[in-house]
Amino acid sequence: MHQPECALHRRLHASLEAADLPAVRTIRRRLRAALDHWGVPELADTAELLTSELVTNALVHTGKGAEFDAVLTAEQRLRVEVHDRTSRLPGRRPPSESATSGRGLLLVEALADDWGVQLRGDGKVTWFELSVL
Repeated sequence: MHQPECALHRRLHASLEAADLPAVRTIRRRLRAALDHWGVPELADTAELLTSELVTNALVHTGKGAEFDAVLTAEQRLRVEVHDRTSRLPGRRPPSESATSGRGLLLVEALADDWGVQLRGDGKVTWFELSVL
């Protein structure tokens, strides 16, 4: 039996306030619980790590709030988007050995099946996708 595509989607949404770094931990926990509920717990470790990087970058480097969305599609792809309110594009930079930051986008690039940044509305969306194995 064919189900409408919307019935097969799963979505998690959260609004984040500027500089609310404790919200990063909350988003990770909520995402892990959602992935478990959606029957794809195998994505949790990677999805949590990459989500943490995108959300932290949005909150720390923009000084503004952000919107978080995670969707598991009918095609069994997890898409995570973080929409922030600045059009300044993130830059990848190789971190020095003693650097405490600068590895986030390198991790996203290495671990995600696909990722990108799109200017949208009053800011940008940084996103990644993971395929269910």
